[in-house]
Amino acid sequence: MRLSSWGPSNTIAKTPETHPLTWRLRDDGQPVWLAEYESKNGYAGLRKALGELAPADIVGLVKDSGLKGRGGAGFPTGVKWGLMPPSDGVTPRYLLCNADEMEPNTWKDRLLMEQMPHLLIEGMIISARALAATTGYIFLRGEYVDAARNLNRALDEARAAGLLGSNILGSGFDFELYVHTGAGRYICGEETALINSLEGRRANPRSKPPFPAAVGVWGKPTCVNNVETLSNVPAIVANGIQWYHGLARPGSEDHGTKMMGFSGKVKNPGVWELPFGVTARELFEDYAGGMRDGYTLKAWQPGGAGTGFLLPEHLEAQMYAGGIGKVGTRMGTGLAMAVDNSISMVSLLRNMEEFFARESCGWCTPCRDGLPWSVKILRALERGEGQSGDVETLLGLVGFLGPGKTFCAHAPGAVEPLGSAIKYFRDEFDAGVAVQPAQAATA
Repeated sequence: MRLSSWGPSNTIAKTPETHPLTWRLRDDGQPVWLAEYESKNGYAGLRKALGELAPADIVGLVKDSGLKGRGGAGFPTGVKWGLMPPSDGVTPRYLLCNADEMEPNTWKDRLLMEQMPHLLIEGMIISARALAATTGYIFLRGEYVDAARNLNRALDEARAAGLLGSNILGSGFDFELYVHTGAGRYICGEETALINSLEGRRANPRSKPPFPAAVGVWGKPTCVNNVETLSNVPAIVANGIQWYHGLARPGSEDHGTKMMGFSGKVKNPGVWELPFGVTARELFEDYAGGMRDGYTLKAWQPGGAGTGFLLPEHLEAQMYAGGIGKVGTRMGTGLAMAVDNSISMVSLLRNMEEFFARESCGWCTPCRDGLPWSVKILRALERGEGQSGDVETLLGLVGFLGPGKTFCAHAPGAVEPLGSAIKYFRDEFDAGVAVQPAQAATA
């Protein structure tokens, strides 16, 4: 996917008022370093947070803004912050940035980290101030080598400028921030698995309660937020709640903007910052340019491999959690994938379920055994060697591995696209069932 912040044409203006995440991006795609970032009002939110606001004020501001997590779950950020116990001034407290971004078809955080590293850093410092956190870690997907290099350079710039470390900007607030590269496991998108990995343990999800807010990294209070989530904080602090609420399109129940995109055989694959509430059709046609010549849209996923498939008629849905929910799935990461008419749904689902089965931590039986079972059946159907009842077995697995049936949300996310694919393209799965001898004789 080409990383891009452009809209339907390069004449669309990106301003601080309309594109708080991307207006500073350079046309040449090079990183925005400290001097340029500060010349574009960078760290203004931090200066306001340190000089004018108490930590509780920042928490209240983020809560009232309606900012929700941008990693896929969509939990209200301010509410999550409010779960942290009051600081005693002695116990270490941690802020973790989930920058693992292992969701297939999703590269939004990569754009922000590679080209706008100081935005994330500023957001983390403000958030740490609100949470009274003294140490932060950016848990980064190991394959993101350019992001790691750019983040570390930006951290060095921030330390040299007095924006990190002891007594930040003379405020008396101390905070240190580090980049930690992981080994590349999808399960680290689950916050307690991420914490285990950061501690040097196997990346298995933890039993909850206790929740990380009370017992997180090394048993201390911890908050975990996504890259895009934290990158929203500086503009909210600098510009206020009413401005943030005014960014979304009418009808959207979510506030602000969202990094959205389209991959697949579209004419203009990319990532764009758009207001919540734009229609999927606008994203698909006006920004991604529709399908390439010779291809037609067969199906699409709204937000990564863990979201259900939708049909072309569902493109009228608005891109926000409730809007996508109305047509039967989740918005997820907001990075959509177009499936063209040349793709076999059985082969596509076999590929996806292989990924999910491989990335299972193996902690609970339904996920550990159920996902490989689905792969075995899908491989047989793909070869045309399926048995009678195989499709029903797959539908049974969709139910057995659904929400509330497993230790974490990995398996429910893995089977959601499988269930929707069978719902809309049952004939393709049935076609993989081999003709049995009795059927052949009857025929």
